[in-house]
Order: sequence, then C-alpha cells, then structure tokens
Amino acid sequence: MNERLVDKPEAIELARSKENLPEAGAAMLVKQGIDWPVVVWIGLVHLLALVAPFYFRWQSLVICAVLIVLTGAVGVCMGYHRCLTHGAFQTYRPIRWLLAFLGGLSGEGSALTWVANHRKHHCFSDKVGDPHSPRDGTWWSHMLWFMPNFGRRWHRELVEKYAPDMLKDKMMVFIHHLFLPSHLATGVILFLVGYFGTWIGMEGGWSSGLSLVLWGLGVRMVYVLHVTWMINSVTHMWGYRRYETTDDSRNLWWVGLLAFGEGWHNNHHAYQRVASQGHRWWEIDVTYYMIVLMEKLGLAWDVVRLRDIPRNTKPA
Repeated sequence: MNERLVDKPEAIELARSKENLPEAGAAMLVKQGIDWPVVVWIGLVHLLALVAPFYFRWQSLVICAVLIVLTGAVGVCMGYHRCLTHGAFQTYRPIRWLLAFLGGLSGEGSALTWVANHRKHHCFSDKVGDPHSPRDGTWWSHMLWFMPNFGRRWHRELVEKYAPDMLKDKMMVFIHHLFLPSHLATGVILFLVGYFGTWIGMEGGWSSGLSLVLWGLGVRMVYVLHVTWMINSVTHMWGYRRYETTDDSRNLWWVGLLAFGEGWHNNHHAYQRVASQGHRWWEIDVTYYMIVLMEKLGLAWDVVRLRDIPRNTKPA
C-alpha cells in the first residue's frame, strides 16, 4: 500500500479483506486493558494546564499561542494530515521531516502512528474497523480510542500495513523515537527561557520558568489535542453535509475556526487529497492559506486543488 492508499478503492477493499477487525468502544478498554503510559501522559498534560492559570504571564500566553500554530496548524494539520497522510502537496524532504517533528510536539504521537491511524480511518470511516467512530461512543471517538493496550506487535503491524512509505524513510523512524525526548527537551528549553526571561520582559527565576512550561507545554498541548480530537468526534456528529459520502462526516464552522480549517470535514472526506478543505469563500481554512504561502515561496508544489479533480469524480 502506498502513500495514496485512501484514494484508491481497490486498495481500500484489499485492506478491508485482510484486516482482522477488533471490537470497538468501551468494551475494548475492558478486553485489551489500559495503556497506562498513554493515560498518564494525557493526564499529566491536563494537570499542567489546570495549574497554569496560577502562573499566568502575558509572555507565556504569547509563546503558547505561537506554539499552538507551529505544532497544531503547521505540524498536525499541514504536516501530519495534508502532506504526509494524503499527499495534498509536495515539498522538500527536510521540510517533511520538520513538519513531522513539529507534529510530534503536539503530543499526539509520532508521524508514523498518526498517519497509519488516519489512513485506516479513511478506509473504514464510520464502519466496523474505524479506529474512532462516534458510532462506538462519543467519548470513544474523542479520546478513549487510543487508550487500550493493543501491544507493540499491533502497533508495528498497523504502521507496516497503512504507512509503509513512512517506514522506508529512516529519518521519519528516527523522529518517531524522538517523541518523548523532544518533549522533555522542549520543557527544559521553555524553563530556561523563562528562568533567564528578563530579555523578554519577564521577571526571571523559577516562577517565570514554571510559567512558560505550564503554558508552553500544558495549555498549548491541551488546546491542540482537543481541537484535533474534535475532528474525530464532533464533526462526525454535528454540522451540515455538502456532499453525500459513505460516512457521517460533517462541516462545522466553529471547529473549522478552532482547528485551523480542519472542521470542514465533509468536504475533506468527499475529496481527501484536495489541499483546501474549505470549498466556499466563507469556509476559512488557515492551513490551506499557509500551504499557498509555501507554494508562492517555492517551498511547496503539486498542490492538489478541487479544480484538478475530474468533474465526473464521485465523492468518496
């Protein structure tokens, strides 16, 4: 299976025929057990966000917002989703690696596992085998779906089946192993910037260092995690449908704004490789605007647009 698996009906059917489909929903948590490292990781991130208001600094808020854009819009939406999963545009390999690294800092796992899970989602969207359909439960689709303890073998087979192109790139594999160290390094850097923060207008010391960690890691990751998780849950339940697709995908304006254009989800499921998920002028898609900017700067090419899709092509 190649990079464009989700756009080839015959490849999708092959994947379905060979898939050993597990049950989904809360029953899977009971059957498989809980992946405690993942649960502790998510719990720790939320704990940091809860403490953050007690260490508020305007500088911390600004850095938090900048990191939200870099890790959420650039890393996950542009990098993980539109570039690496769907091939909506092409770019230089070092930029692909940078996008994968920034996506990893979102806290959502490495590019290898993210891309594999998302391609599988498109193969089985809202059917048996979908990793995160609201048909198996709202909270399951939002955040419980990645908490069962599937085991290392299951994860390895998932990536081998749905993201073999990613496995061939040794740098992507290296970035995969950097997931936890990169977060620890980011935390240390943020703390040091705050501790010696007089150069950015902070008072410096432990309190300022802790403030940057709480806002730059905790609040920032909680925001990016939940607005992207909403794509799996909320935009498969609420909103309007422009296209008749074989799943429950919907367009929801407020998720579109919060998630950098990813909320126009029915548009995306209808034409998965199209770089822009906003198909009307009022459907704001910040991620696409950044792709266009990269294109104008010569950093992106072969950008797939709706006009490039043959008119007789039916929605997926």
